[in-house]
Amino acid sequence: QVQLKESGGGSVQPGGVLRLSCEISGVTLDEYGIGWFRQAPGKEREGISCTSGNTGYAESVKGRFTISKDYAKNTVYLQMNSLKPEDPAVYYCATETIPGGAYCALVSSEYKHWGQGTQVTVSS
Repeated sequence: QVQLKESGGGSVQPGGVLRLSCEISGVTLDEYGIGWFRQAPGKEREGISCTSGNTGYAESVKGRFTISKDYAKNTVYLQMNSLKPEDPAVYYCATETIPGGAYCALVSSEYKHWGQGTQVTVSS
């Protein structure tokens, strides 16, 4: 059974920093690509970063967010720097549906297993 658990969300001021964690069980990072998505109230889910054979970022977070993997802990991280008022959302991690891909995509339909999400708030 594949399970993902996000943590690390919270409330920060603009310009602040958070690091999200995604602990994964049931599959390994060697097998599946992992994506980070976010969804704000009233908005569609947005793909913001992914890692497989490559790493990818949405333009809205490029240069501010960094995705990384700890194979020993089977955990994926999302380092979020310079947080902006437009970043608040529930952040989710997910595993790709098809294993072994060389390239990941920021398309939610290509992901099968999802975590429960963690809330990020940016407010002065």
